[in-house]
Amino acid sequence: MGMLDGRVAICTGSGRGVGAEVAKLMAANGAKVVVNDPGVGGGGEGGDTTPAQQIVNEIKAAGGDATANFGSVTNYGDCLGMIEQARDEFGRLDIVFNPAGILRDRMFHKMDPEDWQAVIDVHLTGHYNVNRAAINLFRDQEYGRMIMVSSTSGVLGNVGQANYGAAKMGIVALCKIVAMENASKGITANAILPSADTRMTRSVPTPKDPTAAAARDERLTRSRADAIAPLCVFLASEGASYVNGQVFHQRAAELTLYGSMMPVRMVHKEGGWTPEAIAEVGMPSLSNGFSKLGDSRNMHAGMPMI
Repeated sequence: MGMLDGRVAICTGSGRGVGAEVAKLMAANGAKVVVNDPGVGGGGEGGDTTPAQQIVNEIKAAGGDATANFGSVTNYGDCLGMIEQARDEFGRLDIVFNPAGILRDRMFHKMDPEDWQAVIDVHLTGHYNVNRAAINLFRDQEYGRMIMVSSTSGVLGNVGQANYGAAKMGIVALCKIVAMENASKGITANAILPSADTRMTRSVPTPKDPTAAAARDERLTRSRADAIAPLCVFLASEGASYVNGQVFHQRAAELTLYGSMMPVRMVHKEGGWTPEAIAEVGMPSLSNGFSKLGDSRNMHAGMPMI
């Protein structure tokens, strides 16, 4: 008996990387899987049916059941088509997992509008499209599992990824609100922050500092994409009904639960504040000991990112 016996999943962007590993493990745990991937390049260019079909072939060769879909998460009609295909071929839909993504990294002062919009379209609007296409079906059947994919670049920030980070932080907010709105209908929505050695993470420029570059390469080398899959299978299962609106970071053998953004310190002044009064209090009183407001040098000390 598999953890997902009798369930049907859509896994977007699953011709490669984390998506492919999750699709295969879901199938190994009994789910029938729609493997979606338009086969575009890392920046969203081109298209190829081979990646999705290859994963379908691997699933079937291992005794599972899957079908390929080549639509784009940027197109709402394509996402409706994914839901229709799942129901036509497998009779139902229970799970949506959406790791589809691209990168167009630029420093913000060099970022073209096209680079901004392309990343927002795939990541944030893509999450809206595929989950919006499924939500009313889930509400009608009073069951559904949504696994959204954010990033440490969203919740912590990362140089050169303003477009990607903004989209990924938006996904966290989307996840939490969808979870709130649909908990009474037997639907859960959770987000993962996967750190894995994939073509996307390898495309991020290597740090110029040799020590930092070596540390990054070591983290990537031990961060296999298949390490992400067990968490996703559990979150997709009926047994995870009590897990909702949560954000997890998964890297290799490390599994971390992130807390919600909460106030960390507050000061009160009778009669209200003036700019001079704020200056007199000093920002260390408000910013948890940072030397000055917005000093990024210490913000993520001891929290390496890839």
